[in-house]
Amino acid sequence: MTHRVLLSCLLLSAASLAPAMADTLSLPEAIATARVQAQEVLAAHARAAAGDARVKQAKGFRLPQISFQELWIRTNNPAEVFALQLNQGRFSFQDFVVSDPNNPDYINNATSRFLLTLPIYTGGEVSGRVDQAKLAAEAATIQATWAESSAALAAAEAYIHLAQARENVKLLEQVVATVDAHVRLAQAYVDQGMLVRSELLRAQVERSRIEDLLLEAQGQAQVAEANLSFRLGADPAAHWELEPLGDPTAIDEDLAHWMGTAETRADLQSARRMLDAAELEIKVKRSGLRPKIGMAARYDMFSDQLITSDHDSAAIMGMLSVDLFSGNRHRAAKAAAEADYAAGQQQIMQFTEGIRLEVRAAYERAMTARKRFVTATAAQQAAQEVERITEERFKEGVVKMIDLVDATTARQEAETRELVARADAHLATLALAVKSGQQPEAMLAGSLAAQTRSAS
Repeated sequence: MTHRVLLSCLLLSAASLAPAMADTLSLPEAIATARVQAQEVLAAHARAAAGDARVKQAKGFRLPQISFQELWIRTNNPAEVFALQLNQGRFSFQDFVVSDPNNPDYINNATSRFLLTLPIYTGGEVSGRVDQAKLAAEAATIQATWAESSAALAAAEAYIHLAQARENVKLLEQVVATVDAHVRLAQAYVDQGMLVRSELLRAQVERSRIEDLLLEAQGQAQVAEANLSFRLGADPAAHWELEPLGDPTAIDEDLAHWMGTAETRADLQSARRMLDAAELEIKVKRSGLRPKIGMAARYDMFSDQLITSDHDSAAIMGMLSVDLFSGNRHRAAKAAAEADYAAGQQQIMQFTEGIRLEVRAAYERAMTARKRFVTATAAQQAAQEVERITEERFKEGVVKMIDLVDATTARQEAETRELVARADAHLATLALAVKSGQQPEAMLAGSLAAQTRSAS
């Protein structure tokens, strides 16, 4: 895990510098940056590192435990004074005979103790805890993979929303320019007496409406840019130059394909590891009903001064303990672990069914979004042609200014629908990939190869 953390740090440094050095940020670059730089990814990898450390912690209980204690006492308790004199090697039978053993003088004693303990058999508790720690570490590592995919999807969505917002701004700027041209043309016709003033006013009203939409779109673009910085874990004030989005990738596979890959979703695999750990808890709680065997070795140094030795002693002990009666708490703990495991099984079943439902909904949304994109593209082309024909007929005096303004409005609405439908198709396709357990990068090839639209 140490090597992985180091690699992540190196990738983080490279990713943080890349956008600043590049003229533009592509969608794959945004996804790659989020995979190593997003805050939720860093947190997930930190939890994975903690899981690895807990495995080492659990394994440590299998090894001998060595401790040191320094104990100091001052007492005139007769029994303790007698024992401490023996421990210090200062007991004198002659002094004992001539003194009053029931009223001894105070004695100072310092005990320096080294203690070694070793568990030999714990009824499966230590091995169960080690296996649980391993499963929890695996779950955290797998969950970090899911965090990467989720962060990549969030960054891709933020990128698409920003590209959509900026394209909408440019679209509205073009519409404002077109309506300005209509207003100037209408003003010229009014000055020549060829057009009533009400038609000029109608064009000016439409221009005001489009300007309001433009101001709103500019604000949305600023918010979308800040959101992209947030998803990339970058400076909130950063400015991003984006590569243009192409057409969304077509979905050729049927629902069964996406449902099949959903079983590999990282969050589901992580949850299954945790369920396995919950099953091991039954083994751990059962160990309370079994005997415990261990050994201990002790080495003591005694003196009337701290950290010194006037006399020493050693002992080796074997220990066996059995809980003959504990108020049924061990059996109750085992029963609780069994119930928790049964509940976990039901939750995993529900989680799995929920994922299948998510995939089905994501598939239907992606297919619908693709159809809406095709329809919106055709409508946009038709609206552009209608505007062109209406403008020619207006110049010929066949239609009114209001007809031309309406045609321009219809074209703007059709282009907006196409823009929204294209962004939705991109978003739905990427979401389908992630919800079915695949990587969002797999859905970019068709989109990037089909960059049929320029930034303008």
